Amino acid sequence: MAHTFGVDLRGIIDLLSHHLYSSPRVYARELLQNAVDAITARRALEPDAPGEVVIEPVGSSGGTLRITDTGIGLTEREVHDLLSTLGRTSKRDDLGFARQGFLGQFGVGLLSAFLVAERIRLVSRSARGGPAVRWTADAAGNYEVEVVGADAGVPVGTTIELVPHRDSEHWLEHDVVKALVTEYGALLPVTVRVGDEVVTHGGLPWAEDALGYGEQVLGVRPFDAIPVEVPAVGLKGVAYVLPSGVHPGARQSHRVYLKRMLVGDSIEGLLPEWAYFVRCVVDSSSLRPTASRESLYQDETLLAVREELGRQVRDWLVRLDATDPDRTRALLDAHHLGIKSLARVDDEMLRLVERWLPFETTDGPQSLRQFRRKHGVIAHVPDVDEFRQLAPVAHAQGMGLVNAGYAYDAEIMERLVALDGPTAARRVAPSEVLAALGDPDAELERALRERLTTAKDVLERHDCEAVPRDFDPGSLPALLVTNVEAERKRDARQVGEQADPLWAELLGSLVESTSDAAQRLVLNCRNPLVRRLAQLTDPALVELTVESLYVHALLQARRPMRPKDTAALNRSFLELLDRAVGSQKG
Repeated sequence: MAHTFGVDLRGIIDLLSHHLYSSPRVYARELLQNAVDAITARRALEPDAPGEVVIEPVGSSGGTLRITDTGIGLTEREVHDLLSTLGRTSKRDDLGFARQGFLGQFGVGLLSAFLVAERIRLVSRSARGGPAVRWTADAAGNYEVEVVGADAGVPVGTTIELVPHRDSEHWLEHDVVKALVTEYGALLPVTVRVGDEVVTHGGLPWAEDALGYGEQVLGVRPFDAIPVEVPAVGLKGVAYVLPSGVHPGARQSHRVYLKRMLVGDSIEGLLPEWAYFVRCVVDSSSLRPTASRESLYQDETLLAVREELGRQVRDWLVRLDATDPDRTRALLDAHHLGIKSLARVDDEMLRLVERWLPFETTDGPQSLRQFRRKHGVIAHVPDVDEFRQLAPVAHAQGMGLVNAGYAYDAEIMERLVALDGPTAARRVAPSEVLAALGDPDAELERALRERLTTAKDVLERHDCEAVPRDFDPGSLPALLVTNVEAERKRDARQVGEQADPLWAELLGSLVESTSDAAQRLVLNCRNPLVRRLAQLTDPALVELTVESLYVHALLQARRPMRPKDTAALNRSFLELLDRAVGSQKG
């Protein structure tokens, strides 16, 4: 036996209010949308038909909100089929309406009025002829339909009255209604009145004064306004470049209109992620909204629009680079992360970054092209703290280094190598810098190595080996660098202990190293403190000095302090104080 579904209208209204729509405020947009669609349908039959929507808020119509349009109206049959059957829509082809050209696509617009209304009254007369019809419904799911006599003088079009819930009157008051209608419908190509005031102005405001409108939307004067257009989806608008930097993880919030009706001003997904420093205001005739019409459907059309708008923003960047170097520098200063992100995959943007973006180098801030012109190859260090430790030493030896430890820097170096060959850029290991350092005087080195043998336990406690070298600047007593091969060997040993013997033997053969120490303490023989160390004869003082040099180098390298490092820092200070106090008493 066949049965039909029973529908609980109150349950449907609760579903709409809590799961589909973000707020009851959307009732204004849905009613306005239905009115505009009705006018569009009538003009398809009568091109010269009037296009006007008049809204009379609560307070001017006896406790109800009234919205009247000059649209196509409804016949009695259409009232039964469209208003009293959930899931039907006035844009269905079987009623002679084409979906193309209409704002609504889901047939739940009038139902949204129950978010704020206890009862809805509708009077409509169709442009196709026939008598006017009155439809009355309440939130419990009851409705009545009656034919209005011909002598009632009802004009072609539709009038809807909303009787508010007891706790929803504020949604239908003049100031709230005017604000909602202006927000959603200010750009509609029909006349919309709230009371006696026209709230539509017809034109697209960004076409009249793009930067001024951008300042109004963003709250700050944009860096620039880029006209954007995607004819395939009837999209026109403007992309605003923000004047100051924003976090790359910040949400992209774009203002999107669909056939001049606002979809939302926090729409995501309209631009590629790298363009996080751009905000769009656009109107489209073909983008597909979600069921709530508060966001865009993530389909292939939106993907194609995203790619095309990204291309247009990229082309603007290229033109700016070619025509206005000063503004290009200013843009890179504000939005270097986004442009660096794009440079990873786009050759033109890579060249822009290479020419203009300042990098931290041993020669001071300068572009990669400047650095390359002087040094031939971009020797870079992929860690910020490591660069800052090695930079003064490398500079003193005449070596050029680039700090490639920030976001996207390493990928940019790889892209340069892929485009220009292996001589364009190369990663520099700390051992290369150490190899460029001079050997100390033989007698001084021999004395230092004797002291380091005395401090063997201290060095082993910190998993470190000490190496004497002679280098500038003489003010730097020691460098602490990671022994990468030793770390690999230690990791392999840990894995081998848990692996089968054959695999452990293979790992051991792959990572043989001359030293098991994970760190190298490079002592600068030009430094007075290191020279003084070579002259010490007290074993305890030698150990204290070596440990103090280690802690100093650790702090200078900006590495995290382990508990044993903190203990060494405290111990060295306390022992120095004890010795100072002891000498004063003596």
